[in-house]
Amino acid sequence: MSTIYEAATIIKPKTPEEEEVLKHLWSIRPCYLYNEEYEDCTSIKARFHQYFIHGESIDCNQWKRDFDNCVRFEKNATDTKSALELIHSEKSRREERMRAHYSNNVWTKRSSPPEDWSKPLPEHMQKEYENSFLGSKAKELRAGVQGPDTESSSCSIM
Repeated sequence: MSTIYEAATIIKPKTPEEEEVLKHLWSIRPCYLYNEEYEDCTSIKARFHQYFIHGESIDCNQWKRDFDNCVRFEKNATDTKSALELIHSEKSRREERMRAHYSNNVWTKRSSPPEDWSKPLPEHMQKEYENSFLGSKAKELRAGVQGPDTESSSCSIM
């Protein structure tokens, strides 16, 4: 099998494990990325950074296990044990990354955008925008859509 995503066409879920693999197949990255993460984690530069930040080298073996599981699952799409292990590893990595976000109690999370989120900019900001690079490009684009009757100073290389 050439990619992980071809497994979706091969797996015919008969067991709860196969259903879970099919449901979370999107979270499995291409195998070469796990290998790159492992190589990056074990590089001299990364080891120096880990020592500087954490005071010690961190364990990079999880990236190697993920790569091995990914290769096993890529070779055999019915190997749900490797796929489940990889999916659980990705879930725990995602939970760890988002832990600070979910445990934040300083800011109140909004359930909808503010009432006046689309109100026009103040007049002084609109004048600054008209004289900016983005404002001039927007005028050019509007002129191009409306017609070529406006003066244009563009150069094309053929």
